[in-house]
Amino acid sequence: MAAATATTTAPTDSSIAEQIRQLNDARKLVLGDVAYYPSIVQSILPIIGPSSHPELRRWGADFLAEAFATPALPSRDKETLSLVVLETLKGMVESASEDTINNSYDAPTWERMQAIKSRIFRIWEGSPPAVRICCIKFAQRVVLAQTHGAGSEQKRDGLEVSLAMVPPDHPVLDARQLEAEATGLLDRMLGILQDNSSDALLVDATINTLSVLIRTRPSTTNRILNAIFNFNPLKLANSPMTSKTRVLIKSMEKTTRMLLIHLIKRDPNHPLAPRIQQCIERLVRSKTEIFDDTSRKRALAETAAYGDAKRQKVEAEAPAQFQVPPLGPGEHSLAAIFTLTSNPALRAFNASLVPAELAAKVSVSTLAGTDPRLFDLAINGIRDRIKAMEANAAQPAALDPNTAPLGVEEDDDDDYEPDYYTAEDTEQILNKLDSAPDDLATKAETAALALGAFKLPPAPSLTPDIAAKVGQGTVSRVFGVMQTLEDPAGKRAKAGINRLAASTYDRDSWITVISRLATRPAAALGDGGDGPEEDDDDKSQVLKAQALSLGNAIRERLFNFILEDFRKRIELAVSWLSEEWYNDRVQQRYCSAAEEGGAQQKRQPVLHYDEWALRLMDGFLPYLHAQDKVLTRFLGELPELNRTILAKVRGLCRDPSLVQLALTSLVYLVMMRPPVREAALDTIQDIWLESEDARALAQKYLVKWRPEFVAANSGAAAGGGGAAAAAAAAPPKAVTAS
Repeated sequence: MAAATATTTAPTDSSIAEQIRQLNDARKLVLGDVAYYPSIVQSILPIIGPSSHPELRRWGADFLAEAFATPALPSRDKETLSLVVLETLKGMVESASEDTINNSYDAPTWERMQAIKSRIFRIWEGSPPAVRICCIKFAQRVVLAQTHGAGSEQKRDGLEVSLAMVPPDHPVLDARQLEAEATGLLDRMLGILQDNSSDALLVDATINTLSVLIRTRPSTTNRILNAIFNFNPLKLANSPMTSKTRVLIKSMEKTTRMLLIHLIKRDPNHPLAPRIQQCIERLVRSKTEIFDDTSRKRALAETAAYGDAKRQKVEAEAPAQFQVPPLGPGEHSLAAIFTLTSNPALRAFNASLVPAELAAKVSVSTLAGTDPRLFDLAINGIRDRIKAMEANAAQPAALDPNTAPLGVEEDDDDDYEPDYYTAEDTEQILNKLDSAPDDLATKAETAALALGAFKLPPAPSLTPDIAAKVGQGTVSRVFGVMQTLEDPAGKRAKAGINRLAASTYDRDSWITVISRLATRPAAALGDGGDGPEEDDDDKSQVLKAQALSLGNAIRERLFNFILEDFRKRIELAVSWLSEEWYNDRVQQRYCSAAEEGGAQQKRQPVLHYDEWALRLMDGFLPYLHAQDKVLTRFLGELPELNRTILAKVRGLCRDPSLVQLALTSLVYLVMMRPPVREAALDTIQDIWLESEDARALAQKYLVKWRPEFVAANSGAAAGGGGAAAAAAAAPPKAVTAS
């Protein structure tokens, strides 16, 4: 309601931004609850009136267009609001550069609507292309509203507006006059096509509005199609062909052809279907003749000079002339060594300004299309450059006799040349000796002031609490990355048991990594020997508790993630539970080995597979329907099944609609998983004994696999209390795991 308190006077430049902010707050309010639309619209009408600032009027026009276009607002409320805003809209379009749209009912309202329509139709011609496109769209809506719909469309859902809504005896609206106006507007729209206009924007905008008219207003079909048949979108081909002309021609031709293809696909039995197909073929053929020069075959060259055409010997094409210029004397950078071009503009170009993705695409396409012989020339040229630099570095630098030190040995064969430099006198030598101690003192002072080696302070010790908090943050980041990844587009081959945990950057690999983060640290497989020392026992227990806490947090996140869309993520659930089953087996084996080795402290394994398998089943079983295949797939791929899990399946038979699903899943286990066959058949027997609704279907399967049970209990089932007697006579069952 911030807009209701805004001032109704013309705002100053300093207050426009504040009013726009308040109006945006009001817009957020109605987007959250459409019930506020009537009060907000009435409050902002004085603010967006014709005398308001252009920024406020522009915001008001956008807001009203959004209000009447939203499907969340009922049509009845829109009709009421239309009567409220018509006067404001009329005032807005009376000015030089405003536009709007709405409805018609009583005489004053219709007069306002007529004024709005007349103003829009007057600014149609002579306006910029963007305004004319809006006018064309407005004219299409007027034609739709002022013509009759298809005869088969008798229902009125509140969204269809046509001339059929006007009763014949309406005191204000004349249906014949409205239909005549719509026909004139349609002819005005089609005039762009009839004149063979070369303005691609207006042509495309007009053609894009005709599809709806043809589909919903059959009375306009012949008029529109005749205008399209006579329209030539390739008219500009007769003018000088430029890049802009080619784009305009292709745009108009494609828009026209797509409309015709859409019409013939929608109604192949249309009376004008042959003419539509002919027009499509004519457009394709004309476009090919104009643009597709490569489709024309070249004339066959004279073959007399080549002898036998069947045994022509094709010589290898000479490599392109390419030479890597040698580097000059002196030092050179690494970039200069690998620079092959001599163009100064290219050498000065900073390649780091190019985005990495674009640089990768350009590099791959360039390398793929480069002649391998040019590669060899470039590599050899760079190799020669490096050899030349190594040779220059190996040669000793020439000594200047005037600056060479005294310790240089000369060849014995050289002639002796006397030193013509003036020798130092005794006073100069004494001055040098006097200054020597001062130099040594200065050097010692400088060495004392020099900085020593810099060392970082030691990191703080990592406590279990800090490690647990850091682990929680890591888990959150990992799940955040995983949720941004897309599901795999299709099925891909399994990598097998020796696969890497995360060989690809997809959601399946991240699930494998996360499930192993949850299961492997909790196993505490690093402990060895005879067990921990007495003083380290408490610390070990704390670390194990922290590992279990972190693992359970990851398991909870995995559990919630899978249940968000369990039908698509059931494979992820199987992968996770397989990791849990493997972890349980390794822990059991490790604890057994430690106990046999005489460990001082007996360790009990912490098992998770059964707990989380049952929780997952409890999570998705209530949402199953009779045609679901998720349950069968889940039971068929679990690494281990026990009677507790199968009892969950038996509980589905309490819903008669899920009896078929439960029994077919159990029969699948009987047929495809022999290790759990007996447990599955026992579960089917229990269903036969407990559920009257499922007895007929269960007996169908038991007759094949356990006929002796059916023969022994059929008589008891026929009498009263047979189920209880059969249950009491049933032998005890042993738990069988796969």
